[in-house]
Amino acid sequence: MVEKINTGNIKLEDVRKTFPPTHPGEPTVIALEKINAEIEPGEFITLIGPSGCGKSTFLRLVAGLTEPDEGEIFLDKRIIEGPGSDRGLVFQDPTLFPWLTIEENVGFGLKISGKQKRYKENITQFIELVGLNGFETAYPHHLSGGMAQRAALARALVNHPKVLLLDEPFGALDAFTRVNMQDELLNIWKNRKTTTIMVTHDVDEAVYLSSRIFAMTPRPAQLKEIIDVDLLLGEKRDRNSEEFLEVKKQVLQILNFVHE
Repeated sequence: MVEKINTGNIKLEDVRKTFPPTHPGEPTVIALEKINAEIEPGEFITLIGPSGCGKSTFLRLVAGLTEPDEGEIFLDKRIIEGPGSDRGLVFQDPTLFPWLTIEENVGFGLKISGKQKRYKENITQFIELVGLNGFETAYPHHLSGGMAQRAALARALVNHPKVLLLDEPFGALDAFTRVNMQDELLNIWKNRKTTTIMVTHDVDEAVYLSSRIFAMTPRPAQLKEIIDVDLLLGEKRDRNSEEFLEVKKQVLQILNFVHE
């Protein structure tokens, strides 16, 4: 049995992030402006908003891959000062090592961090969790796009992170595989209750997966509105229900307003 995670509180206080101009004489690029938010342990948050509004920057800040210019970000009341195994990250591209088997890819982080104890057991648990049992000795080129993303998800989870960070993980998949992967991810999240933050451009996906949706403004990005999907829909999500479609309409209206 894969253990549930009961930590993973994320707090952003007055976070501002800028980037230098692309060309001399151009103004500094303000990616995020005064972001204040708190994410409770076990929540599934989606970030949605216009392209280039800072959603991925938000994710990279929580991952510790970049630092805020102003403000602070906390994980369980400790300031995030860099990357760590307490945060797992999955990108749109699975980024699997082509020369390693699926088992070796999933266990790569454990191996280089010296966590040899229960190494094999952990890998087996998470390969089974994402439905890839039987493919342990396969190589990435043997897998479909959806299966490769399952392997990337297992690799991110095998370290038992407090927080799972997903940057459009299903964006490159076909529509059928994407829906299946959404169900797969939702089942894994319900099983573990790992705090999850996901970037998406798909409103349907956001409503289907989220505890809450963070709708962001165009750059410089601020949190325009937070939609409490759990409060509106509860845990059961029927894509064809009137309630689901009404929440989807509400999110679209917010995003249309954001674009104005």
